[in-house]
Amino acid sequence: MSKKVPLTASSQNSLLGEKKLKGMRNFDAIVVGGGLVGVSIAYGLLKQRLSVLILDEGDIAFRASRGNFGLIWVQSKGVKMPSYAAWTRRSSDLWADFAEQLTEETGVTLHYSRKGGYHFCLSEQEFNERSTLMARLAFVTSGAFEYEMLSHNELRYRFPELGPSVFGASYCPHDGHVGSLQLLMSMHRAFHDAEGSYLANASVSDLKKSGNSFEVRTRDGEVFSAARVVLAAGNGTKELAPMVGLSAPVRPQKGQVMVTAKQKPFLDVPTALLRQTGEGSLLIGDSKEETGFDDMTTPEVMRDLAARAVATFPHLAQVRAVRTWGALRVMTPDGHPIYAQSREAPGAYVACMHSGVTLAAAHAGPLAEAIAAGTLPENLSSFSPDRFDVH
Repeated sequence: MSKKVPLTASSQNSLLGEKKLKGMRNFDAIVVGGGLVGVSIAYGLLKQRLSVLILDEGDIAFRASRGNFGLIWVQSKGVKMPSYAAWTRRSSDLWADFAEQLTEETGVTLHYSRKGGYHFCLSEQEFNERSTLMARLAFVTSGAFEYEMLSHNELRYRFPELGPSVFGASYCPHDGHVGSLQLLMSMHRAFHDAEGSYLANASVSDLKKSGNSFEVRTRDGEVFSAARVVLAAGNGTKELAPMVGLSAPVRPQKGQVMVTAKQKPFLDVPTALLRQTGEGSLLIGDSKEETGFDDMTTPEVMRDLAARAVATFPHLAQVRAVRTWGALRVMTPDGHPIYAQSREAPGAYVACMHSGVTLAAAHAGPLAEAIAAGTLPENLSSFSPDRFDVH
């Protein structure tokens, strides 16, 4: 395998844009949004032998893909929407082949692992609430969801460093994790190597259907056309969707993350609160804050995250924190994804959610196949934004 040149955000415009956009204005599909959701769908459309252009707002965007936690998470998703539980599980099952394919094509080590995941509970009340939630998920999925509720003593065999404050935990074998930045980089590299076209700093100002194709105009005045348009611009999708008769009632939800110095390996599975990366550092974060587009970190939240991490693994009290960040999730009113094709302008699709990592394999596979075919499958009908119009 030939040596790959590192692909950074600052190099994407020249490497993926200028070289391939000379003279090209018409495509089979245009994907608006270059984060994980957009690039995974675009990559999947290329696999369906379509010519594809990604229009990406660039690094000025509140890019959720750059700040996510890297979890491929099944447990707790879909209690109130069984189709979401099934869709999440399906993507998790596709992830091993998806990761292998990306690594083979790009040479990027994703640090993908699927050994199950844990949600630690620090009190009996937390444990009982978690047990009830997991039982409900198993019930609504008719037993397709597997899990265990483990006591403190059972956990000590698996985690010798566990603190006495941990009452118990839920365990789900379907969970895993991946290096999130490596994933984003590899997806862009794979898209580029498969002859995809990419334009950075390309905010969309206007979108309309003209005949059998869509005309997409950027704020810089460039115009492109395609038979299909996929809106996957995260929180920016809310403004774009009505241009083609769609609805995307999303809002930003802040999450803060703390990163520690590299440690010797002690945690080879992800947890809802912390995980150890392939490089050895620890990511700690689980906050959910309604602060609009404010993505700043705060000492109070960082203190609470650190306290819970130390209660779970007391030896972390001696570990040095080296970096913090805040990032904005893309949240729908019920927390579940939105997928839809426009009735008013067939060929226009919307895809927005906060589970871009977990669902990347499904987006590059069955979702992209459906968009290429022109019809979303019945199992995605419950994700239509029409559900928010029902009172």
